Amino acid sequence: MKKTFKYILLLTAVFAIAVGCKRDDDYIKSEPSTFISNFDLKKLYKGGELQLNPSAMNGATSIKGVVISDFRAGNSPAGLLIMQNSRLAGNGIDSLRGMAFNIGAEATKYIPGDSIHVNIEGATLKRVDGILQITGVPATSITKIASGKTPKTLVVNTARMLAAPSTFESTLVTIANSFYEPEIVAGATYSGDKTINDGYGKATIHTEAAATFAGSALSPSGNFTGIPFITGAGTTAEIKLWMRMEDDFVFVPLPKLSPVVIAGFLVDPNSTDGNYEYIQFLATRDINFATTPFSVFTNNNAGATTFPTQGWNTGGVRTYKFNLTSGTVAKGEYFYVGGAGKTINGANSTNIASAKWISSVNYTNTVGANGIGAVTSNLLANSGNVAGIAVFEGTAVTVTSTPLDVLFFGGANGNFYSAGPPAVGYRITINDFYTTFNPSTRGSQLFYGAGTNTNRLAFPAAISFAKLGGVYDATSGRWVNGRALTNVALTATSPITAIEGGTSLVN
Repeated sequence: MKKTFKYILLLTAVFAIAVGCKRDDDYIKSEPSTFISNFDLKKLYKGGELQLNPSAMNGATSIKGVVISDFRAGNSPAGLLIMQNSRLAGNGIDSLRGMAFNIGAEATKYIPGDSIHVNIEGATLKRVDGILQITGVPATSITKIASGKTPKTLVVNTARMLAAPSTFESTLVTIANSFYEPEIVAGATYSGDKTINDGYGKATIHTEAAATFAGSALSPSGNFTGIPFITGAGTTAEIKLWMRMEDDFVFVPLPKLSPVVIAGFLVDPNSTDGNYEYIQFLATRDINFATTPFSVFTNNNAGATTFPTQGWNTGGVRTYKFNLTSGTVAKGEYFYVGGAGKTINGANSTNIASAKWISSVNYTNTVGANGIGAVTSNLLANSGNVAGIAVFEGTAVTVTSTPLDVLFFGGANGNFYSAGPPAVGYRITINDFYTTFNPSTRGSQLFYGAGTNTNRLAFPAAISFAKLGGVYDATSGRWVNGRALTNVALTATSPITAIEGGTSLVN
């Protein structure tokens, strides 16, 4: 045994010597890339001026990307060539960043889609008038490699831009479903600075007086594409979006005025019994449901193996329907649709039967209205699959009907949409979450899951009411402030005032 141990020690020593004497050419050698991405360069910038040299940029000397600036219509910041790129390794959506190069009149020689390489060794990265840019780059340091590339356009709301300004500055973005504030008057044109609101915040659309489209008439609402520059910080941060041409704007109608909007919901009451889940709505005008009926649908895609070819009318375990055909509500009043329990948080909790219940059904033993929906103990999903709520005008809803208001929440699974042809799924409408017009392709997108219609709320916390904020204009039908979910923890004694007061009206 001792002899064996000696042999082990000897072998170990020999191996250690061999490793210690390993030749240099036994190792894999690698050279750092000569190109640095905008993503990585921006991480190096800490304010002030950054001198760009290989030691500062981990051996890099150049940047490559696709041009997004365009001087042909006369509406780009003077002297700034702007390009964007993504990291070669990693998710291009997460790493897309833009950068401005201050090269004077030479910037006008490039158009969107030009692929360029820029040698930035010896240049300086700094902010000038609030715009992060690279200065000191001679024209000879820029090489055009190709043309006709398609720059990626991010669809992003103003709140996201203000929350992460360095991510979106100098990139090509679209701010969708926006309207002018204040409303435009007859004869208004692009020239100068105009404020838009997308329901999440505000941005300034800047148009030079000499731009070819400066004198064009404004449309009241739509999608605005351009290059944003974000100045200030915190509550003083401001977005200035430079449209490059008139075609960077696309008219999109404002949402249709809805008499009711979804204001909240309870998916997980503190009870093992069913029949206590409910949805809260806010009336935007006086309603007599006997003369103006509505329909409310829920969908639950847990375990779904097929696509909902009948949309909201699919029924079975997928969708459940309520008909709202009696009762009245006044403008600005909350009302409820859901289980027959009529308590705030399941069995033995605060009774809220005195609230406005327009439809209450024991869905644990009663099929949905018009036979749409099987009996269930789980009206509103709390699984890993996507789920939704929609309200329609009238009770004769078809597979092609468009909801007045709609939202989705939960996970990303569930076979809820197929592009087809023919396309099938749950139809959406234009509201603060969705749009029937794709801002990127400028084509239609009529279903949840189609194109950019992927927004969904997170699952509410356990035993919590999902209170939706937001401010709705009861005259125009637009969301002045978009809805966001706030979890309101409930107990057995919570009052109804705990769940009301989220969504509100103006006008």
